[in-house]
Amino acid sequence: MKYMMLIYQNTAAAAGMSEEEMGVLQNEAGDIWQELVKTGEWVSGAGLASPAQAKAIRVRDGVAAVTDGPFSEAKEQLAGLCIFETESLERAVEIAQRWPDARYWGVELREIVGGDED
Repeated sequence: MKYMMLIYQNTAAAAGMSEEEMGVLQNEAGDIWQELVKTGEWVSGAGLASPAQAKAIRVRDGVAAVTDGPFSEAKEQLAGLCIFETESLERAVEIAQRWPDARYWGVELREIVGGDED
């Protein structure tokens, strides 16, 4: 089964972390990524640019409204995503629990339905 893990961060809190703290977080994520590559579970993933660079688009009655920044007013914004393929939901949850952002902010795990069937 393929899963997408959405990684959330509070950009203000992340900006307040020292270079060393952020380095530890990035190294932990990198270690998990390397593990998933070695086990063949890694499919894809990427970090996202700052929410300040985002554009929110809403079309109502045929009229598009384009605004700067994310539409959500939440403190935590989507920071990246990972796609991996595991034998079970339990394994996917185990990976998500180990992802370092889950300790500081949060991650969301969703099974990918439909799409490409390998």
